Amino acid sequence: MSPPGAGDRRRPVGAAHRWQRRTGQRHPQRRALAYFKKINDGGGLPGGKLKLVTLDDGNETRRSAENTQQLVTAQNVVALFGYASSTLSIPAMPAVAEHKVPFFAPFTGADTIRKQNDYVYTVRATYADEIQKIVNFWGNLGSTKVTVLHYDDAVGKQNFETVARVLEKFNRKPVSVPIKRNAEVTDANVRDVIASDPNVLVVTTLYAPAAQMVKKLKAAGRGYMVTSLSFAGASQLAKALGPDATGVSVALTVPTPGKQSIPVVKECADARTTAGNKDVMSVTALESCIAAKVLVEGMRRAGKDVTRASLQKALASVGRYDTGGYVVEFKPNFHHGGSYVGMALLRPNGELRD
Repeated sequence: MSPPGAGDRRRPVGAAHRWQRRTGQRHPQRRALAYFKKINDGGGLPGGKLKLVTLDDGNETRRSAENTQQLVTAQNVVALFGYASSTLSIPAMPAVAEHKVPFFAPFTGADTIRKQNDYVYTVRATYADEIQKIVNFWGNLGSTKVTVLHYDDAVGKQNFETVARVLEKFNRKPVSVPIKRNAEVTDANVRDVIASDPNVLVVTTLYAPAAQMVKKLKAAGRGYMVTSLSFAGASQLAKALGPDATGVSVALTVPTPGKQSIPVVKECADARTTAGNKDVMSVTALESCIAAKVLVEGMRRAGKDVTRASLQKALASVGRYDTGGYVVEFKPNFHHGGSYVGMALLRPNGELRD
């Protein structure tokens, strides 16, 4: 956004930002710009127009912590928005607690981020919610021989344990296939999956290793059913897989972008078109837009003089808020408002089918 002109008061919102490796695609919080532009073009909020300040963390925890300090102190943002993952969100927590700044809509369903402090607000369902949906879906179809591809870290292991817990009702135990974060899927990883011979492979990683694993398995003649958590990014995974997308499904924490009969989906699509975005709206772009709308509603309720304290108070008292077919609910002692989980099949042309 352009710098503020004379007499133009801007309310800065800070965001973690990085480039997706291998694709050059900006991370989801940048997709909120179209909605912020819509608000500004309509005159802004009572206290002024919005400004999104972004800093690149390079997917490094150290830089995430440093950027947070920069945003909170030098940029004096009223909120931190759209951090890319639990791994990159946790380093921000000391500054969040010290400066009492609302930390809004991190792109993660990990329980760890929800247990940090009272300044964290989430608008998406948890990974546990997604996993329960996935495992129950396949389990009720009789497919209970499950292998889990997960990162070899605290969040990845937690996801595996959640699958194991849900599978107990079907008297089954999943097989663990851990991989290193920010590393290629190895032939040994592929052999481990093949050795487990699952009915279903549940993937809890980003889209790049998920796509690598699926392609390698299909090249080996192993066309297992595969379901991914939303963290992979449904649209990105579909594009990365291309013709290999057949047989792959994903959990979604927002409706499919093609459902423009849902008011908020159409609103976000229209905002993107007006802002000059010609590409098809992705699932992550829709999630970012919905999160931006909820944050703007909180800022609107905070009144003319939006501060961290007034925004914190306003967000905590939002209650049930229907964005237009997607509902969040915040309470003074519960700041995790999203619960929507759906599932969709990937198509080779990059589209999603409910």
